Amino acid sequence: MIVTDERVARFVGDAVGRVIYPPYTCLGVDRDGEIVAGVVFNCYTGPDIHVTVAISDRRAAGALTRHTGRYVFGQLQCERITVITEQPEVIAYAERLGARVEGTLRNQFGAGRDGTQLGLLRADWSIR
Repeated sequence: MIVTDERVARFVGDAVGRVIYPPYTCLGVDRDGEIVAGVVFNCYTGPDIHVTVAISDRRAAGALTRHTGRYVFGQLQCERITVITEQPEVIAYAERLGARVEGTLRNQFGAGRDGTQLGLLRADWSIR
């Protein structure tokens, strides 16, 4: 079941080792009372929104991805999603969805821990 409560932000924050501060909105997948996947949306500017994603049950990835696209590109009418990560598997997944690497943010996650910024445009979104 798709949920939008504060448990999602806690789950995502715990997974990435960061506190997620408001304002944000979120979508999560609840299985038997437990959040198994979530995405937090923040830094909304109109044409762009940043996302932070965590998934502990890969079976939930497809549903979460579809709902994310519908929310960002359908409801919010954004032109792009910005993803910043240090995880190669997140980069690969975002690229499979149509994202492109846009650059490196030095020390984004602490000393010696660079972030890779990806942009996913509405025109490149591969999940409908």
